[in-house]
Amino acid sequence: MRVADYIFKYLADYGIKHVFLVVGGSAMHLNNALKNEKRIKYICNHHEQGAAIAAEGYARTKGCMAVVNVSSGPGGTNTLTGVIGQWLDSVPVLYLSGQVKFETTIASIPGSHLRQFGDQEINIVDIVKPVTKYAKMVTEPESIKIELEKAIHIATSGRPGPVWLDIPLNVQGVSINEKDLKSEAIENNKLMLKDEVVSLVVKELEKVERPLLIAGHGIRIAKSEKQFLKLVNLLHIPVVTTFNGFDLISSESFYFVGRIGTLGSRAGNFALQNADLVICLGTRNNIRQVGYNWETFAKNAKKILVDIDDAELNKKTVKGDILVHSDAKDFIEALLNKNPKVINTDKGWLDWCLLRKKKYPVVLDEYKIANGNCVHPYYFFEKLTAILDDKAIVVAANGTACVGLFQAGSVKLGQRIFWNSGCASMGYALPASIGAVLAGNQDVVCIEGDGSIQMNIQELQTVKHNSLPIKIFILNNQGYRSIEQTQTTFFKGDFIGCNKESGVSFPDFSKLADLYDLKFFKISSTDKMEQKIKSVLASKGAVICEVVLDRKYIFSPKQSSEKKPDGTMVSKPLEDLYPFLERDEFYSNMIIADEKNKND
Repeated sequence: MRVADYIFKYLADYGIKHVFLVVGGSAMHLNNALKNEKRIKYICNHHEQGAAIAAEGYARTKGCMAVVNVSSGPGGTNTLTGVIGQWLDSVPVLYLSGQVKFETTIASIPGSHLRQFGDQEINIVDIVKPVTKYAKMVTEPESIKIELEKAIHIATSGRPGPVWLDIPLNVQGVSINEKDLKSEAIENNKLMLKDEVVSLVVKELEKVERPLLIAGHGIRIAKSEKQFLKLVNLLHIPVVTTFNGFDLISSESFYFVGRIGTLGSRAGNFALQNADLVICLGTRNNIRQVGYNWETFAKNAKKILVDIDDAELNKKTVKGDILVHSDAKDFIEALLNKNPKVINTDKGWLDWCLLRKKKYPVVLDEYKIANGNCVHPYYFFEKLTAILDDKAIVVAANGTACVGLFQAGSVKLGQRIFWNSGCASMGYALPASIGAVLAGNQDVVCIEGDGSIQMNIQELQTVKHNSLPIKIFILNNQGYRSIEQTQTTFFKGDFIGCNKESGVSFPDFSKLADLYDLKFFKISSTDKMEQKIKSVLASKGAVICEVVLDRKYIFSPKQSSEKKPDGTMVSKPLEDLYPFLERDEFYSNMIIADEKNKND
């Protein structure tokens, strides 16, 4: 048995069913061993970035670690966008890269200042170390079991993330005796949640009037979705969701009152900014969520921050009054065991939040007006998500695809709807959908942009070759609409590189579908839009559906800036979203302001 054979035997025994790869000479033993491990199906992508992002889609859908196999040099470096996305969004992926023979690596010449020694060699380990939880070149064949155990444990424990093992050719091909391989005891670094901290949280809940629960991605990472909903039903308090926690609770839940952040809903942000206690559960409170003047985030509330990463708890933006360094599941279960009673909160606070949810819909009536040759993306998302069933898997690209879905889409409990938030790369949705469809073993809805899909358009052949039932909606806004909006705001429409007029154009998507022998639909008006969406979803196999968007739409509501008399730009607080409400109406939505006025 070669080291390469052992690696894939070990992974198959661990439970790995799929590996995403692009083959290469420096990975030849790994490639050969993977081919001969019959319990694992290999998926050949057409670019290593595609393989890396497909692995992320797989891991997010299945809730497990995914595996990527690439070669040396560009084989490794091409994965970096995917690796970075997984590092930032806490997705466990194991990378196995081939490397030239150890004797021809610069690692074999300590103190050397060579840039390269072997053919197509690059020091991939040092390149990926800053964006992985563990990265190592395996130079001793007998250490392979220890390294696999360590890498997998690190990838899947604590705050998950990517890990990397770089394996030289001479190590891959060495014969070993499995019985001679040793293990090392892996230190258990599981956090111990202090009971007194949970008791402090209970005391706060018992004395506040306007509590709010922020549901973050850490809840899903901890596999505590059911416990979270049990906690919500116990506390009877309003819930808002984050960009990555979008699908944790049904939009129709009696306790769901909106989404928060710079692109949140008015109702969600009004609830946030009027609360007197906020529990941030499994959310790292990133800039997109807290805004650029983060000192005003939940400005009237005591803040309880629950996060497994103490670096997130102690960063300079949101300062917590109670810091809970804990896995989300452990905290939720500990809180449930305390059976807390929210004594001072009457139903009026929840009703107040729900009233604003009803009063300030994101999808306005004007978005639904027939416009002949285009549709508003928010109306499209409202229709699409209303049609999808409660088992749907939806993957969205960056830009309008995820922003519009976050703002205008509805969630049914049981759905899986995701995108990459931290890296937010273009070209994400198509390869991530490949991973999702293999993990979920069902049809997947892929929402791409006309610009985004160009970044990994080669993966359409992966879809076709493997007969993957992905329904690909391409949002055609004839450019990079989010960048176009930015250049409109700051440079008065002095465009560069964001539309056809400024240098970027796109193909005829019907011809693209023909090229890959995929069924094609086109939605260019609100007439029969619902019928066409249903036809796309009902079609067998892979489908491309072009959705022609109104080029004039803007993301709305959103945090914006105010120009002061001296010319300086100041970000407005999260409760004061653009388009700005009339001041009387705005203040009528601020309980704190009303109380202050009464006191005055």
